[in-house]
Amino acid sequence: MALETPVCEFGLPAVDFSLPGTDGKIWTLDECRGENGLLVMFICNHCPYVQAIMDRLVRDTNALKELGVNSVAIMSNDVNDYPEDAFDNMKHLAQQKQFSFPYLYDETQQVAQAYGAVCTPDFFGYNGDLQLQYRGRLDASKKQAAASDVRRDLFEAMKQVAETGHGPENQIPSMGCSIKWRAA
Repeated sequence: MALETPVCEFGLPAVDFSLPGTDGKIWTLDECRGENGLLVMFICNHCPYVQAIMDRLVRDTNALKELGVNSVAIMSNDVNDYPEDAFDNMKHLAQQKQFSFPYLYDETQQVAQAYGAVCTPDFFGYNGDLQLQYRGRLDASKKQAAASDVRRDLFEAMKQVAETGHGPENQIPSMGCSIKWRAA
């Protein structure tokens, strides 16, 4: 089922975490942040919405890094029901796509819950003070990649955040597959 992200709650503080990465390191919020901001992305391996934007995501996170905005990806799906999202498969994807950002495993799903993540991909763009400034889409892609000349919504928004500390007032929600929550 496809879901859309809620409207951005400007100024909401980033939630701290301590999660294992595919690189063998435990990462915290402070270790991930950049001088001018942080992009927290909830993604997974199997979602067609994520697969459709993966190359663009890697391109845009690399470009944001040059602007002082670091990125981190978190995978929170229940791997018992979705084994393609298992940690070993996360490692493979991170290597295959040459992620320049940590790819972290939220096994307890507590981090996704604390952030209010609802789908993959779900983007949370923070300024240098780790205050939320963007909660929108990467671009017009859905289950298929959009045309190559579409507006880079996330990149443009986070560039603005890096330069001014504030995100755009008008944001188009991200759309994707629901987070695969464990049965209670």
